[in-house]
Amino acid sequence: MTTGAPPPSRNAPRSRLRTFLPLALVVWLILEVWLLTRVAEATSGFIVFLLLLAGVVAGSALIKRAGRRALRKFQETVAQQQRGITPETDRSGGNAFLLIAGLLLILPGLVSDLFGLVLLLPPVRTALARRAERSLERRMAAAGPGTFGGAFQQARMRAPDGKVVPGEVVRDDDEPPRRSGRDDGPKPPLTP
Repeated sequence: MTTGAPPPSRNAPRSRLRTFLPLALVVWLILEVWLLTRVAEATSGFIVFLLLLAGVVAGSALIKRAGRRALRKFQETVAQQQRGITPETDRSGGNAFLLIAGLLLILPGLVSDLFGLVLLLPPVRTALARRAERSLERRMAAAGPGTFGGAFQQARMRAPDGKVVPGEVVRDDDEPPRRSGRDDGPKPPLTP
C-alpha cells in the first residue's frame, strides 16, 4: 500500500545535531547519576531525596507562575487589539524560558537543576531570547517570501525522488460527478 509520500532517502547526510544529541544525552544521564551518588555518599540518601523533591516543587511553582503570566499577557494583548492599540512586544525572553527552567528543575538531577537556576537569571534569559530571535530572523529571511501553502508545495516538490507534479485537474465532461451511496459496479484496478 502506498501513501503517496516518497520513501526516506538513505543517502542524506546526518546533521550534527542528530549525530551528537544521543551522545550528549547519554553523557548527561551518566553525569547526573554519578553526581547524585557522590552527593548521597557525602551526605545521605534522604538529603538527595529532599533536593530532588525541592526541585520538583520549585519547578512546578515556576511553571504555574509562568503559565499565569502568559495567560495574563495574552488577555492584555487581546484587550489592546480590541481597542485598536498595537500591542508592544516583549523582548525579555518571555515565558518560554521560564517554562524551560521549570522543566529543568522538575527533571531529577543536580546538573539540570543548575541549568534551570541559571536560566532564571534575567540577563541570561534576555541574551538567549535575542539569540533565538536573530536565528529565527535569519532562517525566515533565507526562506524568502511566499505563503504557507507555497512553502508546503515547495517542500513536496523537492522530495528526493520528486513524484509530485504541480498542476490541476481539468474535467472534460460537463456533468458533475455523481454522489450516490450505492455501489456503481466494479472499479478499475489501481496502478502505481
